[in-house]
Amino acid sequence: MTDAPGSTSDLNKLLALFDLEERETDVFIGVHPAQVGPRTFGGQLLGQGVVAAGRSVPRPTPVHALHAHFIRGGDVTKPLEYHVTRLRDGKPFANRLVTALQGGEEILSMLVAFQDNKAGLEHSVQIPEVPYPEDLPTLGEHFKGFEERIAMFVNALHPIDIRFANDPTWKVRESGDTLEHNRVWMRTDGQMPDDPLLHIAALCYASDTTVLDSILTTHGLSWGIDRLFAATVNHSMWFHREFRFDDWLLYASESPVAAGSRGLASGRFFTREGLLATTVVQEALIKYFPPRG
Repeated sequence: MTDAPGSTSDLNKLLALFDLEERETDVFIGVHPAQVGPRTFGGQLLGQGVVAAGRSVPRPTPVHALHAHFIRGGDVTKPLEYHVTRLRDGKPFANRLVTALQGGEEILSMLVAFQDNKAGLEHSVQIPEVPYPEDLPTLGEHFKGFEERIAMFVNALHPIDIRFANDPTWKVRESGDTLEHNRVWMRTDGQMPDDPLLHIAALCYASDTTVLDSILTTHGLSWGIDRLFAATVNHSMWFHREFRFDDWLLYASESPVAAGSRGLASGRFFTREGLLATTVVQEALIKYFPPRG
């Protein structure tokens, strides 16, 4: 689907991450991909955690919300243990607590709620006006000329086809501008299986990318170029409507506040038809170290 840098093989690697080993009842083992950063990617923890929760639910029930707290940075050289606690199983509802462990220490704690979708009142905020993804450059095109400065992103796993409707952080910084929002089309870089839980897991993975960008572009800063430290503190998602993530979704995000060395970002995933499918809120520790002199 893209000409660079992603490939279907990267999507296969992502799907392999979601193929958890069930070590014992409600205990699942997850591994890391070969392409990793200094610590476990938060989107991987979210995706694997929601799969572990979903596999413990006895009947197919859609995920409707999750609330995750990141407690420690994960060691990318070691597997992850996902322990699922069954809090409730009802007719329309199910609730799970997922705890990710390494060496007996908690990495992630996440509540996952499931609920049958029933007909009721419906409304939605309007989708922002942006060009269609087919009319936008690929992520690989945005990387050109910046390969050395943002090498960590260039060399990362790229299972998601990303089309920025505005300039990414490194180009905003290069131009000397600021930007208080971020608009980016996303879909998996290849066809997905029909299992709705895998589409949720892949969206969880993708939701941890670009959501914090507007915090930086508000201040004219960029990942990989400025001296920054960022670590996600918590991440919440609400799934309003069913979707396929091998179809395009627009991820529209902005940052209402940064204070106390933390930044808050909110994002919305819209279907191509303009319906709000998912809402995301993430808080992260953000530290900027200006150049001396």
